[in-house]
Amino acid sequence: MTLKQICDVKDNQIVLTLPENFRDRKKVLVTINDSIDLKAEKFELLKQAVIDPLFLADIKQVSEDFNFIDTEAQ
Repeated sequence: MTLKQICDVKDNQIVLTLPENFRDRKKVLVTINDSIDLKAEKFELLKQAVIDPLFLADIKQVSEDFNFIDTEAQ
């Protein structure tokens, strides 16, 4: 059986209550994945990008380039 659960970390520890089907198990494999934190960090960077003048200038330039290409193709 596989259990996938998000746990809060407190004082560098997690507490995990196993479901009833695990009651007689002597060992379980625990895999730690910090992808949730990575996604949150990336989202914060994206939020900062929308107010970054250099990023906005790049986006504007790319948009103008594509507008030119779009009108050229017609």
